[in-house]
Amino acid sequence: MKKNTYIIVSLIILIFGIYALPKIMNKFSDETLMKFEEVPPFSFTNQNGETISNEDFEGKVYVVEFFFTSCPTICPKMNASLLKVQKEFYGNPSFGIASFSIDPKRDTPEVLKKYAEDHGASHKNWHFLTGEKEVIYTFSNQGFKLYAGENEAAEGGFEHSGLFALIDQDGFIRSRVVEMGDSKNPIKFYDGLDETQVQWLKEDIAKLLKEKG
Repeated sequence: MKKNTYIIVSLIILIFGIYALPKIMNKFSDETLMKFEEVPPFSFTNQNGETISNEDFEGKVYVVEFFFTSCPTICPKMNASLLKVQKEFYGNPSFGIASFSIDPKRDTPEVLKKYAEDHGASHKNWHFLTGEKEVIYTFSNQGFKLYAGENEAAEGGFEHSGLFALIDQDGFIRSRVVEMGDSKNPIKFYDGLDETQVQWLKEDIAKLLKEKG
């Protein structure tokens, strides 16, 4: 009798495991953000003429974008999205934004400061950064694998992505895993022109902030 009881209990546990394990794993992958490469060290000048490096973002969750102030196409939309992100975490000292100009010749600290003021970028940890062109391009193209470069045929004379990178408190790129057909894959970057992905970004910032408390 005891043997039969053990067999029945074992079967119940096995059936429960077969049913529940995929759900548990799906929940885990939905809530755990994928970790990618570490952001390389950087040092640039912000809109206030201050030197800002990765050390200033140490212990903070932050968003990175590459843009330029005279951009006539996607940059206004990207920064409108970042204003929504700013509003969500306004006043939180553990959150920041780093906007790197890919047109440093024109985007001086003075130009960046006016741009920030005109666009309502007022979070104390939102830095608009400029520096040497080749250093910025190397930082974007090699450090993040996000293309940025000059192109006379492009509107505004420059090409870049409309993507945002999410960086955790330890300086690593992070992103959520999403369903793509029959599989789940990390997106790595968030589309700054897509309302759904901007919402994902806000949710994932909150997750990272909660991780470290």
